[in-house]
Parts: sequence; C-alpha cells; structure tokens
Amino acid sequence: MSHHRAIAVIFAVHGAVAGTMSTRLPWLQDQLSLDPGTLGMALLCPPIGAFVGMPMAARVAHRFGSRAATRVLLGLWCLVMALPPLSPSPLWLAAALLLSGVGAGMSDITMNAHAVVLERRLGRSIMSGLHGMWAVGSLTGGGVGTLAAQAGIDARIHIGAVAAVLLTVSVLAGRGLLQDGPAGAAPSGGPAPRRFALPSRAILPLGVVGFCAVFAEGASANWSAVYLTAVTDAGPGVAAAGYTVLMLCMAGMRLTGDRFIRALGPVTAVRAGGVVGVLGGVLVVTARTPALGIAGFALVGLGVAVVMPLVMAAAGNAGTNASEGVTGVATITYLSGMVAPPITGWLADGLSYPAAFAMITGVMVVMTLLARVVRHSGGASARPAGDGSLVGSRD
Repeated sequence: MSHHRAIAVIFAVHGAVAGTMSTRLPWLQDQLSLDPGTLGMALLCPPIGAFVGMPMAARVAHRFGSRAATRVLLGLWCLVMALPPLSPSPLWLAAALLLSGVGAGMSDITMNAHAVVLERRLGRSIMSGLHGMWAVGSLTGGGVGTLAAQAGIDARIHIGAVAAVLLTVSVLAGRGLLQDGPAGAAPSGGPAPRRFALPSRAILPLGVVGFCAVFAEGASANWSAVYLTAVTDAGPGVAAAGYTVLMLCMAGMRLTGDRFIRALGPVTAVRAGGVVGVLGGVLVVTARTPALGIAGFALVGLGVAVVMPLVMAAAGNAGTNASEGVTGVATITYLSGMVAPPITGWLADGLSYPAAFAMITGVMVVMTLLARVVRHSGGASARPAGDGSLVGSRD
C-alpha cells in the first residue's frame, strides 16, 4: 500500500468512527433513561476531552514520530468507541465520552500533521482529497449505523463489531504510513514543540480563516433543514435534503479539490471558493422557495470545502514542526465548530433566520479577503528539492 493510500484509509477510519458514534445516541439515551438535559451535558464531554488532548498531541508526535503516534492514537480511539454503549450510568457515559474526545482530538492532530509531511514529500496537494475521505468514512459509518438502528441491533453488538473492524483496518493501513526519521524523531524534524501547544502568533491569521470556514460549515449543516422549513415552507423530506446536498457537495468537492488547487494555487483556490460560498449565502438569504434555498446551501458547501484542508497544510508548513502548527489551528477551528450552531440560533431567535445567514455570509467574506495567508500550503504548489526541502511557490 502506498503512503498516500495508507493515510487516505486512516482519514476514512477516523471519519467512520465519528459517523458510527453519532447514529446510536438515541439508543444510549433510551438505555440509560437520559433526559435531554442530561444527554446534552454528556455530549459536552467529547469536545472538552478534545480540547484537553489536542494541545498535547504535538509533543506526542515529536516524541514518538507522527507515524507511530497516528497508529497508536487512532487504534486507541477505535477501542474507546466501544465504551459508551457499555456504560452502566450517566457518570460512566460522561467518562467514556471524555476519553473518546481525547482520542478523537489527538489522533486528528497527528494524522493531519503526518499528511502535511507526506504532502511535502510528494510535492503536490493531497489534503483536500484526504479530508474528502474523512467525509466518505463518516457517511459510511453513519449509513451502517442507521441500518443497524433500523434493524434493532443492540448498540453494544453493533459498535463492538464496527470497532473491531475499524481497528483491524487502521492497523493494516498504519503499516503503509511514511516512515519516521531516525531515533523516533518526527519526519518534519526541528526542535521539540511545547508540552501544551496553544496557537502561536504566526498561526492566528490561519486560524481566523479556518474559523470562518468551519463556522459557515457548522452553522449551515446544523440549521439548513430548520431554515428551509421556517423560511421556505419546505416539508420534512425536502428540508432534510438541504443538509444532504450540502454535505454531498462538500464531500465531492474535497475528493476532487486537489486538482483545482494544483491548477489555481492555494490562495486563488480559497478566493474562488470564498466567492462561490458568498454567492451561496446571498442565495440562501434571499431564497423563498426550497429549490433556491437548497441551491444556496449547495454553493456554500462547494465554497468552503477546500479551505480547511488548505489551512491545515499551511499551518503545518508555518513552522519547524508540522504537528504544532496543525494543533494551533485545530484548537481554533474546533472552537468555531462548537460556537457556530448556538450563535446562529441566538441570532435567528433575536432577529430572523435570513439575518443569521446574512451574518454567516459576512463571515465568508472575511475568509475570502484573508485568503492570502494560506500561501504556504506547500504541497499545493511546491516541489521537493534534492534535500527534501521545498522550492517554488505560487499563489
């Protein structure tokens, strides 16, 4: 298995774990007799765990190498996913979800950092396609989970079996990852990162662009169906189609986005995507029929799809250590994904749904104006020199 295929499978496995977990929440709620408030409190544990784990991931990757760290952390997350269905009480569920968040966040950092290093080695953009593979894995895991739920399969059996399969796949794919440097050093080399890596000043502009992209994505994904129902009088099936079309457009664009990035360069790719996303936001705000609203959400999905992969690549190339840069950006964008849905809801409640999405459109305008900060997405435009360093650049 080539290095590129191996890391693509790793991304798909990570997505499949996330997709699988999300489909069995109703089973967990029923099994433990959780009221919505208690379940909501439990669901705060994964992001808390991720916030705790992610800043430490850079140090782990440097100490053991991004290859070894990715293999171990992803394998552990595959195992941990079997714990929530086994929880005998809400307290144990919260602990299991907290541990799951740690595994999810840390493995996310190390696999993206490893992908940045491989992208440097290949001298061409691969990050968009890898993030597309994550979406494919998530959709696959969600689809299997939906079928299991419909068939009435006990979540302990379903998730346990899926965990075993995904662990096996991750172990096999891990063997094909790019080898680390000598003495266990990370392939990117450089000095050891801080023990608890928070965003540096150099990373902050990239974090702002990533924040904007994830904010638009998260708000649209969470509120598209509600928006179409409230503003365009769409029925339940049509409203749900808005979310489906949005996610399919994002996944499809990410899977094919590397071609556009190689042709246009990273800065132009973000600018072009931003223009498409803004047009989609304007269409959503002005739409009063379901068809136009769905078309607007489709354009938003297409517009923001390649931005986050490029931000990750640029962050990994911003310093001497890929994992530390990725950690800094991921911490900011993870926060964006958390705050986007509630902020959108508050604005919609206080003003209106169109006003809320006008704000989201403004966020995409900011993303477009700051596109130049992704110019160091090295693999998108650089080619490897004889010593493995990068030469050449294009916007």
